[in-house]
Amino acid sequence: MRIGLTTMPRVMAAICGTLVLAGAGSAAAQTPAEFYAGKTLDMIIGYPPGGSNDLFARVVAQHLGKHIPGQPKIVPKNMPGAGSLLAANHIYNVAAKDGSALGAVSQGMPLQAKLNPASVKFDPSKFNWIGRVAPSSNVTMVWHTSKAMSFDDALKNEVVLGATGAGSTVALYPLVMNEILKTKFKLIMGYKGSADAMLAMQRGEVEGHSTTWEAVKAVHRDWIQEKKVRFLVQHGLTRNPEIPDVPTSVELTKDPDDKAVMRVIMSAAEIGKSYFTAPGVPQDRVEALRRAFDAMVKDPDFIASLAKLGGEVDALKGEDLQKLVQELDEVPPPLLARVGEIYKEQ
Repeated sequence: MRIGLTTMPRVMAAICGTLVLAGAGSAAAQTPAEFYAGKTLDMIIGYPPGGSNDLFARVVAQHLGKHIPGQPKIVPKNMPGAGSLLAANHIYNVAAKDGSALGAVSQGMPLQAKLNPASVKFDPSKFNWIGRVAPSSNVTMVWHTSKAMSFDDALKNEVVLGATGAGSTVALYPLVMNEILKTKFKLIMGYKGSADAMLAMQRGEVEGHSTTWEAVKAVHRDWIQEKKVRFLVQHGLTRNPEIPDVPTSVELTKDPDDKAVMRVIMSAAEIGKSYFTAPGVPQDRVEALRRAFDAMVKDPDFIASLAKLGGEVDALKGEDLQKLVQELDEVPPPLLARVGEIYKEQ
């Protein structure tokens, strides 16, 4: 059959279309091992260097790759800002949707997304959650020279705390206590991260700081051993067994309606040190990442590296973590509205 000049463009278009479809089919047919072999993945960390969340994420980046089919390299990249919402927005909207971008952000991110939709450009339940290393207890502490000897003192007198940004749990938890429990915490904002705020406390610029228990253990374990800090209150649904004598903000809340609000806010501790990838990632790669995470948290080398930071493994599978994040969709609207009002006042 002879092809005329007028039909040539249509023939070439058909051939090109066939090649594109064939190429797409070939890419889709890649196994996770084929896709990840020789790849470099980004671990996008929504915190500045030096804090416990950054340190934990770097340990995960160091160990996770060897358990992923194809054994890719994972490179940590810090992207702090807006209580780690900047990193979450980036992974959801900008990062590749192929399983090459991993994220580590604030444990309070899923709740913040529900309460601040105007500034949030993502749906946390649509991230593909890979797994949790451990829940994360927060503590509000003061330097040993502070006049505040116990939580009761924060009800009677102003206690000055160093803080980072308004969107982080570092600032949120003390301000929520001011609203619900009527404490008198005063926050000095603007510190780059918990590491800077803790040094400010040591220098006497502020009396205390609110951060994760893991951050204190990882960076300043000697402060605990030498009793250079006093822990006034911890934040979580239950007491951390390592500090059993420190009350939780939930148990200190007596009014039933206030307690329900406090439980929603402090449930972020259950999300803890968790990791995820972007939405739209092929399911077989999500499965590969989740099973690699499960293997990593049982790896003696990973456990030993975490122990050097004062961390322990209390893992949650990606599927269970996904359900935990999705539970926020089931919070009764009136209760969520009350939580939202408290957030707006902070």
